Amino acid sequence: MLSSENSAVPRLSPLLLALLGLLLFLLPYGILRAHSYITLDDNLDAELNIPYLLVRQGVSFRYDQGATVPALMNGLPRNALRPGLSATVGLFALGPPWAAYLVQQALVRLLGLLAMYALLRRELLPEPGQRRLAAALALAWGLLPLYSMYGLSVLGQPALLLAFLALRRGTGRWWHWAIIAAFPLWSMFVFVGPFVLAALGALWLRDWWSARRPNGPFLAGLLLLLAGYLVVEWPLFYSLLVAKQFVPHRLEFDMAQITPPGLKAGLRSAAQFFLFGQYHASRFLRVAVLLAVAAAVALAPAGQRAARGRQLAPWLLALAGLALFSGFYPQLVALGQRRVALLGAFNVGRFHFLAPLLWFWVLALALRYLPGRWQAAVLVLQVVIGLSMNPEWLNNLRELAGRPNPHEPNYTAYVAPALFGRVQAAIRQQTGLEPPQYRVACLGLPPAVAQLNNFYTLDSYQNNYPLPYKHRFRPIIAGELAKSPELRRYFDAWGNRCYLFSAELGKDFRVAGFQHRVVQDFAFDAAAFRQLGGRYVLSAARLATPGRSGLVARGEFSSRTAYWHLYLYEVQPTVSN
Repeated sequence: MLSSENSAVPRLSPLLLALLGLLLFLLPYGILRAHSYITLDDNLDAELNIPYLLVRQGVSFRYDQGATVPALMNGLPRNALRPGLSATVGLFALGPPWAAYLVQQALVRLLGLLAMYALLRRELLPEPGQRRLAAALALAWGLLPLYSMYGLSVLGQPALLLAFLALRRGTGRWWHWAIIAAFPLWSMFVFVGPFVLAALGALWLRDWWSARRPNGPFLAGLLLLLAGYLVVEWPLFYSLLVAKQFVPHRLEFDMAQITPPGLKAGLRSAAQFFLFGQYHASRFLRVAVLLAVAAAVALAPAGQRAARGRQLAPWLLALAGLALFSGFYPQLVALGQRRVALLGAFNVGRFHFLAPLLWFWVLALALRYLPGRWQAAVLVLQVVIGLSMNPEWLNNLRELAGRPNPHEPNYTAYVAPALFGRVQAAIRQQTGLEPPQYRVACLGLPPAVAQLNNFYTLDSYQNNYPLPYKHRFRPIIAGELAKSPELRRYFDAWGNRCYLFSAELGKDFRVAGFQHRVVQDFAFDAAAFRQLGGRYVLSAARLATPGRSGLVARGEFSSRTAYWHLYLYEVQPTVSN
């Protein structure tokens, strides 16, 4: 892609070649469709169910104080969830969850590639001979491993930076303003909003200090971005700041209990952030960037090495400082919570969501100084790193090859609609009840799987839910928490996973059918479960003595194509309310 103009494919523009590369990357998803592997942890077990339920239960745009999502936690306040104005929610209104996810994946990566190409061509690689380099970098950017359910939170940042740099120079056009206004519609405020605003605000203040006068268009852009987030994220701001609809469980986060203490632990975490990043914000080895910087300095003429080092070193020092902050942030919060309990409720350490763009900016700066062969070698290395550290793409290749990872099921095997449909049919046959008329909880499988199959669950994986509900749920699992200090800390000091726990299963929230796990002693408070409205337990592990847990076995369900082997238990009718 970086060779001379006498290329074997001279009629294809570099950008078109990059788009074809992205198409090849996406091809496995298009072939596998509902049998695609979709990232499970913090994704299929936590993200796809939310827009699906908002649309299915007709509450996407219900922001009133009494609006709830009945299928979640006995009626989770609707305003604790994604905003209805999110583009992601709109996609989930158009088709099944797997299709919405794959369309979002393709669009986010396509727009990210185009945004990076436009930024590079305008700011760093404007020369005609640099089109191939810009296109190759844009492709590497579009292939990064990341959580596409967060929309353009990461991959869309080049477009936002492009727009603000234009406003900074006073050359802003209508479409720059449109980019700024649209960014909140397809990004997650809690992950990037405050941090993008803070970074851009710092740049504005720096310019004001240097020029001794404020940049009006740049400030207007910042206000537009803030206003966009206020409009789009109104449910969040309304519930927490205006109506004070509920007390969030996050107020009980205790970082001192869940954060490894000490200098060594902090430095280890900082090194992870510097060399790999954080998995939500794109986890990839930074070695290609570091190699490019080292080569740019080493290959420079003797008289230019110091100057080139001075140009590139500040960027690496800034990234190192960001990594140190992110690595030690949990420990700082743990210390500060002793004085200000609210410190743990909002994660200010998410500045690391800006790191991928900064690393690619440094990569582009360094590659400008390298000869073509070095450019090609570094870019190939970066693409290989991006692909090899993308478990979703690798598992889909295994699916296509007919050798799927037994521990990483594809969407259809994981959600298993036919299997869960049989469970619903059995309950209907036994009791005549439909899913809205009873409540279940899950053991050994994420509640999101049941929710995607239209069960109403008392348990869920939520970043924000009422603290009183956590207190009402705890007695159900108190016996198991008493057996395991690790699980007790996990729930009491964090609690995003408001799950049924078993000390015997530990943190294995994905018990496959082929594992044939058996829980010998399940210290389950059936009376507390019944009091909360629960009737059934869906378990991926067999209970050896369900009667001692106040439960009665009502069925066993398996399928050759499903990842789960399910056991259905009902609270004994004799259990007191």
